[in-house]
Amino acid sequence: MLKLDSKIPSGPIEDAWTNHKNGLRLVGPNNRPKYKIIVIGSGLAGAAAAASMGAMGYRVECFCFQDSPRRAHSIAAQGGINASKNYRNDGDSTWRLFYDTQKGGDYRAREQNVYRLAELSTAIIDQAVAQGVPFAREYGGKLANRSFGGVLVERTFYCRGETGQQLLLGAYSALEEQVGKKRVKMHTRAEMLDLVVVDGRARGIVVRDLEKGEITLHAADAVVLATGGYGNVFYLSTNAKGCNVTANFRAYRRGAGFANPCFTQIHPTSIPASGDYQSKLTLMSESLRNDGRIWVPRDPNEKRAPKDIPEADRYYYLEERYPRFGNLVPRDVAARAAKDVCDKGLGIGPTGYGVYLDFGSAIKQQGSDAVIAKYDNLFEMYERITDDDPTKTPMRIYPAVHYTMGGLWVDYNLMTNLEGLYAIGECNFADHGANRLGASSLMQCLADGYFILPVTIGDYLSRHEPGEIQIDHPAFAEVESEVNARIDRLLSIGGKRSTQSFHRELGKIMWENCGISRNKQLLEEGLRLIPALREEFWNDLKLPGKINELNQSLEHAGRVADFLEFGELMCRDALLRDESCGCHLREEHQTEEGEAKRNDELFAHVAVFESKGDGVEPELHQEPLAFRALPLATRNYKT
Repeated sequence: MLKLDSKIPSGPIEDAWTNHKNGLRLVGPNNRPKYKIIVIGSGLAGAAAAASMGAMGYRVECFCFQDSPRRAHSIAAQGGINASKNYRNDGDSTWRLFYDTQKGGDYRAREQNVYRLAELSTAIIDQAVAQGVPFAREYGGKLANRSFGGVLVERTFYCRGETGQQLLLGAYSALEEQVGKKRVKMHTRAEMLDLVVVDGRARGIVVRDLEKGEITLHAADAVVLATGGYGNVFYLSTNAKGCNVTANFRAYRRGAGFANPCFTQIHPTSIPASGDYQSKLTLMSESLRNDGRIWVPRDPNEKRAPKDIPEADRYYYLEERYPRFGNLVPRDVAARAAKDVCDKGLGIGPTGYGVYLDFGSAIKQQGSDAVIAKYDNLFEMYERITDDDPTKTPMRIYPAVHYTMGGLWVDYNLMTNLEGLYAIGECNFADHGANRLGASSLMQCLADGYFILPVTIGDYLSRHEPGEIQIDHPAFAEVESEVNARIDRLLSIGGKRSTQSFHRELGKIMWENCGISRNKQLLEEGLRLIPALREEFWNDLKLPGKINELNQSLEHAGRVADFLEFGELMCRDALLRDESCGCHLREEHQTEEGEAKRNDELFAHVAVFESKGDGVEPELHQEPLAFRALPLATRNYKT
């Protein structure tokens, strides 16, 4: 039976983290080398955690399926990282960052977690600057800031359009220092296929070497998942193609609770899909909305080129609908508004599902050189992909799957309900509620990796003797046997359809039935279609190659098999959450103006699912959310 003990500290929210840290048990420096910790993932959260714990003296083994930690998906983050430094002197503070984040998430996150994130934001910037991260600076040398959606201050620090890459290089440098000191051992091109649990505690993992196909077992005193999000369940997303749900889903099948799986962020500024041949989408940074104005023609039959359409015939729909925030409304609001105008026949481009992001006004006011200086590499990326120069022709954008707010349930210490199993960064549910504000993902990853997990994990380790269980324990052989049986089953199907075709069909089902908006009928249809597709997958999959060799088709098939189960869980969560909140718009629950309409009486909780095995509906548990520091309020971005 899954038990949820959030370990949320009592007392004033401003003192919660400090008081909590003061009450944690510690592991002494001389004892830390006795404990072994496994970290799965080497993106910002994983690299930061592995480097920090290695520097503290723990023995760390870090696994990633890329050929280098530097290729983690964190590298793709473009726009920036939030911190309440208040360098602009425009009224920012820890409290305001907390408020903006809770409001942006539509009050579906724990207050204490969100406040801690805001509190740690300033230390993250200091850490990154000390590492040499080349943040943009003003003429006088002070770090520069810009705005992101859902806020009225400038608190986003950035490195042009490559903030994630530069922050990852900082974390990677710290990680490699510990590798050099032999405190961290890196395992590249290695994929976690299952979790080993003994007496309710995570004790190790089963891994496949992606080059040789060899299956290996690894025991540890604690396991940390830092494996990112599951947006690729939709097939087309802004995620790297390798991003998947397998590590999280395997942990879920071993007893870890999965929280709010239906909370999926649709980013409003992706380059639109071009055709069925496309395998992923490319994001244009939200930072572009600082100077870019979003519009569509007022006339659905408009045939003129965008530059020839006069102002009077342009519908700047975000500026008209949300005059206070304008183009910088939160992502969920902007995405739904784009879908709405396109559904009404005002969309642009060959498919009719696109809107303009126009820099003409900014270039006229500031000059072309000034605008290009801010967004040069983003403009270059767009031009390479589309062959259009955004300084002369407006960008075409449309919403796309980007970030997942759902993830493994964790307590205040970032430990799941399985003792010894931690989840950090995007793969937990903890900080963003039903919608993440732009530039907050990097903030969470580094807060978890540098400042929270290295402190809280000692409390658990100090209560257990190191090395109690090794890979000769029968549980390891049992899980290894199950992994091999699953792989053998995949390889022996002998059907006619490719993994790619199943993945694409699943993505279409998810997008149409559980996408920007959902309703009861669509979700129930999804819950019929996905099991049927899954049955066909296990009967008609064509999978070449063998287990004991380089076999990327096998890698993909294993991940899609998990997506086919996980997609059903997402639709089930969306169906049971009979309200609208943040990114989760149930069409049955809208205001007269089309905004999300919450039901706080019935749904002010975290929905946590417990796996009951194959063919059995998961059990739903609820963690009630309390709103003492910041009372519940209806989101309003208009006035």
